[in-house]
Amino acid sequence: MKNFFQHPDSQGYFGQFGGRFVAESLIYPLEELAKAYNHYKKDPDFIAEVGDLLSSYVGRPTPLYHAKKWSEKIGGAQIYFKREDLNHTGAHKVNNTVGQILLAKKMGKTRIIAETGAGQHGVASATVSALLDIPCVVYMGEKDVARQAINVYRMQLLGAEVVPVKSGTKTLKDALNEALRDWVTNVDDTFYAIGTVAGPHPYPEMVRDFQKIIGEETREQSKKQLGKLPDALIACVGGGSNAMGLFYPFLNDEEVKIYGVEAGGLGIAKNAHAAPLCAGKPGILHGNKTYLMMDDDGQIMDTQSVSAGLDYPGVGPEHSYLKDESRVEYTYTTDDEVLEAFYEVTRTEGIIPALETSHALAYAKKLSKNLDKGKNIVVCLSGRGDKDIDSVRAIEKQT
Repeated sequence: MKNFFQHPDSQGYFGQFGGRFVAESLIYPLEELAKAYNHYKKDPDFIAEVGDLLSSYVGRPTPLYHAKKWSEKIGGAQIYFKREDLNHTGAHKVNNTVGQILLAKKMGKTRIIAETGAGQHGVASATVSALLDIPCVVYMGEKDVARQAINVYRMQLLGAEVVPVKSGTKTLKDALNEALRDWVTNVDDTFYAIGTVAGPHPYPEMVRDFQKIIGEETREQSKKQLGKLPDALIACVGGGSNAMGLFYPFLNDEEVKIYGVEAGGLGIAKNAHAAPLCAGKPGILHGNKTYLMMDDDGQIMDTQSVSAGLDYPGVGPEHSYLKDESRVEYTYTTDDEVLEAFYEVTRTEGIIPALETSHALAYAKKLSKNLDKGKNIVVCLSGRGDKDIDSVRAIEKQT
């Protein structure tokens, strides 16, 4: 089996994917960032500072929880949740913002910018910026501002400026575009904290490394609680940071099956989805080569998902590489399946999952039925669903 730990290469490529496709004005800040990251990721004091905040501030390690009632209801394999929803701020995103914003402080940057879809990365960026006393500006599509009003207010309470983006589809893609424009204009004092494993090198590697604590903890917890590694891992995939965080420490364990679940929306056949790995093709967007939702003319297609956090036409380049290498199986679940899993887990386990997370839960339900009770599935419970209450309630009123 290949050694998947050797990627990316020095140019930021995972096979044919990744790289650095940006305006010349961003080459220097990206090189500056790569140099700083390569230095500090080996610095014992920086590592200790990140570790201390993850423990005392974020609340790590998060538990590995046996969803026993739901497993029994479904029949089949035993399902476990890696409880990233119990992190401070309510999702996995804070693992990354702790690392990146501490790095920004070390680099002498005095301003943070970020993009967000579901709002969780925006909240996490605003939170750590408040802690470290750095001004923060968050770009968010106008559509997402409306459907994630609770998180918008949380960011504002934390002192961040939230900028609604009114161009394009008014979702995550357009927020990323505006954040990049800001960075080009303010490279000297500004640190761009990207929220997922996408973007130009070194972001896909750096965000993965800050998130891999999810999988590292899961390995150790599985050995203690299950007596072995899990038989399968499942995570939702938009940009894909929670998934890479869970998957990466297991990539060289051939016996562990790995599944990434994209947003099937209203259906792949209807072209109303956000599933570039399942129904896209390679192209270049936001500084990296990866699988994208494109038409025959190479134009980026509109996306559709019940969840703001997965409403993105691309994906992290390492996921594209893992797809082509057949190491991870990528699939999708539809909005209807997602809502069914959302309600079921809420009422069976007393845990309200994020709609993004509910994509992974919906596939876990399918997979579990085809496995015997001696098999174990770990699902990354990437975030809690408080932020989605208004969206779910609005859907209920329409039906």
